[in-house]
Amino acid sequence: MKILFSFCLFFVWFVTPVIAQHKIAYVDSERIYDNYPEFSTAQQSLDRIAQQWEQDLSERQNEVDEMFEEYQARELLYTAESRQQKQNEIIAAEEELERLRVQYFGPEGQLFQQQEQVLRPIQEKVLIAIEQVAEDEGYDYVFDRGGDFIFLYTNERLDITDIVLEELGIDVIRNPGQ
Repeated sequence: MKILFSFCLFFVWFVTPVIAQHKIAYVDSERIYDNYPEFSTAQQSLDRIAQQWEQDLSERQNEVDEMFEEYQARELLYTAESRQQKQNEIIAAEEELERLRVQYFGPEGQLFQQQEQVLRPIQEKVLIAIEQVAEDEGYDYVFDRGGDFIFLYTNERLDITDIVLEELGIDVIRNPGQ
């Protein structure tokens, strides 16, 4: 018990003042990206590609559905061998559709690769701007308000989003109170 009390006392006397000396700020990355024209252009391009792939998959799904409906309508007219052949064709078409879906939108799919290729350089520019502002302004920590880090309270005067946008060369209208 004495050890725990000693540790707590040590923490209060020595560690707490050190923590209190840190300068902390946050950015709203979503707002940065929304105001960053290069990001918006890249995102629109990716959205167009994804929309084309979705349309392709939709058309292929319609073809598979038509194959199945035709099979159902004529199932009784087919010989056992023809019926099996038609079933195999439908199964193969469904498997091809699923393969394409994974190829386009899977975790390692073409959309993910396109996002990495197109968005990563933009994200790196933003990160460099955040680091530059943090160093220039003397911040020890900068958190992303829009990320996984959730704040129950944030002091708006600590928001350096506008300064980061300025560092990126983007003119913005300042939020009231800044």
